[in-house]
Amino acid sequence: MVRRFNTAGPCLPAEHYMIPALSRLPEAPGLVDLKAYFVVHAPRQTGKTTALHALARELTAQGRYAALHFSCEAARAADDDYGSASRTILSRIRAGAQDSLPAPVHPPPWPEVPDGTLIVDALRAWAHACPRPLVLFFDEIDALRGQSLLSVLSQLRDGYNSRPAPFPWSVALCGLRDVRDYQTAAGGDPSRLGTSSPFTIKIESLRLGDFTPVEVAELYSQHTADTGQLFAPGAVDHAYELTAGQPWLVNALAREVIEKLAVPVTQPITVEHLETAKERLILTRATHLDSLAAKLAEPRVQKVLGPVLAGDILDLEPYDDDVSYVRDLGLIAPDAPVRIANPIYREVIVRVLASRIQESVTADPRSFVRPDGTFDLPKMLTEFADWWIEHGEFLTRRGYYDEASPQLIFMGYLQRVVNGGGYVEREYAVGSGRIDLNIRWPHTTPGGTRHVQREAAELKVWREGRPNPLNQGLKQLDRYLDRLGLGSGTLLIFDQRPDAPDIDKRTALTTATSPTGRTITLLTG
Repeated sequence: MVRRFNTAGPCLPAEHYMIPALSRLPEAPGLVDLKAYFVVHAPRQTGKTTALHALARELTAQGRYAALHFSCEAARAADDDYGSASRTILSRIRAGAQDSLPAPVHPPPWPEVPDGTLIVDALRAWAHACPRPLVLFFDEIDALRGQSLLSVLSQLRDGYNSRPAPFPWSVALCGLRDVRDYQTAAGGDPSRLGTSSPFTIKIESLRLGDFTPVEVAELYSQHTADTGQLFAPGAVDHAYELTAGQPWLVNALAREVIEKLAVPVTQPITVEHLETAKERLILTRATHLDSLAAKLAEPRVQKVLGPVLAGDILDLEPYDDDVSYVRDLGLIAPDAPVRIANPIYREVIVRVLASRIQESVTADPRSFVRPDGTFDLPKMLTEFADWWIEHGEFLTRRGYYDEASPQLIFMGYLQRVVNGGGYVEREYAVGSGRIDLNIRWPHTTPGGTRHVQREAAELKVWREGRPNPLNQGLKQLDRYLDRLGLGSGTLLIFDQRPDAPDIDKRTALTTATSPTGRTITLLTG
């Protein structure tokens, strides 16, 4: 069987290229030996299930433990019916044990007990009958909600506190979020779960990380070893740069090139192939990306990403959990400062938020292409200024990511007119005070030479109580142009002060001179 890059479900060694699962959770076996109850958490589609399943299989094969990995997903529909949730979980435990554990360690018949003690009494009975210490991995634990979650966690704590009476030797809870605080699992109402976490017995929380550059290279080298297809110089590094090692993205990029673009195995996979694959993944909004995009409407996500998009400072309470929540979703990087997790997510977020603008722009993209094939940025800026005067005030009052609404409006307009012919790369981060745009426009010259036109723009907002950002913007744009090696650029400043002049009075296209002497196109609005 020919192996492939997997983007759906757990990885199987015989069918998929994969990083050795046990290497991704190196601390877990030691925690099991310590009789620990611990947590494994990571964003969706990072390999949690694959790693836990492999760990359970390895622990059982060693002959010391009876280790079982199972999912709580089927109990999602139980909602607050904790009896139904408990019975569903026990049925998944029994089915999993029959499928993957040797007969001598299978669970006995579950005892007939009240709904509130189904889990604790069943696991106590199994631990008493089992000739080996029990190790259980509760996957998708955050599929449970409200009273069902409270009941399961409380029963585990009850059994843990009764040791050395028979009860599972070690338990790991695995989900999207750390179990440091499960109050929000009941729909964000802390009162439904009480004032403290019902799982205070955990000894440690493990976060399954993204792939390292070495692991990305190892994964892609497996394809080369199986098929002989090489990755051109710089291609593997570029894949890591685009994905920051996010496992689904790393696999999806390669799968898009190999299976969708169908690059022959006799040809090396290049940076250009990966760029094309990236754009296709973004445009088709693959399931993984679509599920992330759906989170953008959540108030807790807006509270964090709004300032990131606008380049503002986060204004959060000292104990605000929203950053941790957005980090656990995988939308922002796992370490400070707060920033979007990788360039692909960065692009998806802006395109999703600006899509309503893009769909509203009636300008014909072909009208911005000159006879020589280049992109007519001055014409685009002129037409945008007219469009902004007509629609800007209405669009900025919609109350959706209003911190960054002018920037999103411009980027939606720009995306519409370059769509299909060029690319826009964006850089933004909390506290930066700006969004930087690098427009790349590939075209063929009249002489038949392929060329890439590059244009740079910086977006800033003038807010109430802040000084005019013109001078700072010119300095920042100078640095950005130095980095790109360009001699000129465009600075856009949107005046959002309550006492700003009327939009038709403040919107103008002029020029300015940067501190290093560059001529800068200045659009104020």
